[in-house]
Amino acid sequence: MTPQRLAQLVAYLQKLGLDPTAPGGPGRSASGLAPIEEALSHSSLGESRSHERLEFLGDAVLRLAATEFLRRQQADLRVGDQSALRGHLVSDRWLAGLAQRCGLEEVVRLGPMASGDAAGRATVLAECTEALLGGVYLAWGGPNGGLEPILRWLSPHWQDTAQAVLADPHRQNWKSALQEWSQGQGLGLPTYNCVEKSLVHGDPLRFHCRVWLDHPKGPRVLGEGWGGSRRMAEQDAAREALNRGVGALS
Repeated sequence: MTPQRLAQLVAYLQKLGLDPTAPGGPGRSASGLAPIEEALSHSSLGESRSHERLEFLGDAVLRLAATEFLRRQQADLRVGDQSALRGHLVSDRWLAGLAQRCGLEEVVRLGPMASGDAAGRATVLAECTEALLGGVYLAWGGPNGGLEPILRWLSPHWQDTAQAVLADPHRQNWKSALQEWSQGQGLGLPTYNCVEKSLVHGDPLRFHCRVWLDHPKGPRVLGEGWGGSRRMAEQDAAREALNRGVGALS
């Protein structure tokens, strides 16, 4: 690791509120920050050590940290509501958004193929964000204190997301809300039609979905949406239907 790269990693971690030179940190040596460099080295580089191993670890760390965050900050929520909220806090979409907010693209190292794949960029950034979580966890001591810097970094972002989800009367489960409305109007269940538009795993525009209802005056398209999975595209279509005011179609 060059001195320039080492300085870049230290500055980036400090930007996240994780000063490696503070007590309990890994320091600013190449060996201490090796897990961070590994996490930010995408497998498309073809190097012997890449983000993949730490992405696997980071996935588990993310879920544990989110669970601990909810235990500390949302202890009054029922377990089922905590589980639903955690799903938002650990989603690929949330991770890609976090990567963008934290400027991860400035420090991640990509091979030529990944660099040129604009459609898959969100997936790459979500993967490397998970890997960075794994790298931070290891660099700060693993099971001996490695969770606290994760919580220090992510808690402000999670607080914003949790506030938005809990303020939504539908808790962002727009399919369920649309179904309740349609049944209340005596119109039966909404029908969803999803078409795969991209073969890139994790592409946020991979699936396009339309939702409609059988109506006495003929089928009515209520909304359209996009998502990296069929479920996400369906939710996005239902959200648009609700935002457009489906009551006007009754």
